[in-house]
Amino acid sequence: MKMNVYQEISQIIKEADGILIGASNGLSIAEGYNIFADDAWFQENMGDFREKYGLRCVLHGFSVPMKVEEKWAFVSRLVKAKAMQDEPSEIMKNIYALVKDKEYFVVTSNAEDHFVPAGFEADRVFEMEGKLTQMRCKNRCHDEVYPNQKAVLAMTEEEVNGRVPKELLPKCPKCGGDMEVNWGEMSSFTETKNWKEKAARYQEFIQNLHGKKLVILEFGIGWRNQMIKAPLMQLAAVEP
Repeated sequence: MKMNVYQEISQIIKEADGILIGASNGLSIAEGYNIFADDAWFQENMGDFREKYGLRCVLHGFSVPMKVEEKWAFVSRLVKAKAMQDEPSEIMKNIYALVKDKEYFVVTSNAEDHFVPAGFEADRVFEMEGKLTQMRCKNRCHDEVYPNQKAVLAMTEEEVNGRVPKELLPKCPKCGGDMEVNWGEMSSFTETKNWKEKAARYQEFIQNLHGKKLVILEFGIGWRNQMIKAPLMQLAAVEP
């Protein structure tokens, strides 16, 4: 029975005019990255922050006030370990294989930036809560975002006792102020030019598929997710 279901789904995807992917934390967890868990990885890699600040998960680490040298030590470890992959996971490769020959678009709250390295076009992936691989001015003097991988590698190389040397702390190229990772509550990422452009492309994709055969694939989206799941449910309800 299951095989018949999968065959039917496969045929529907083949016949589709476009595919809209929605992805949230469940997909990250399937890849081994859980921002909510006090798991073995967190204890092993963030144990010093866990002990000093009583942290119990990655998300907790972003909400606790720290000195900027400590915050970037925490962030750079995380980005290097979870967002800078040597090779895309089999899960991401398989998802890309489903859509690579179709018109597609991805909307996700996952910030670890795993879609583009797996083959997805950057312009077709809308990271609604920002990306760990980007940074922006903490003073918000302008709305550009910048890649942070080079800075991350330098900081992880020189980190000592949970602190990054001050001379390696990323600085804004405009005002000289501190930079912060472009994710979640760390910044007003929805006001950035990049975010607005991606949001516009998302709406354009939906409009172009109006009345056509659009398949919505959800990966790891909890039922209470109002940012992604609710709009996808509304879209499925109004489209014939």
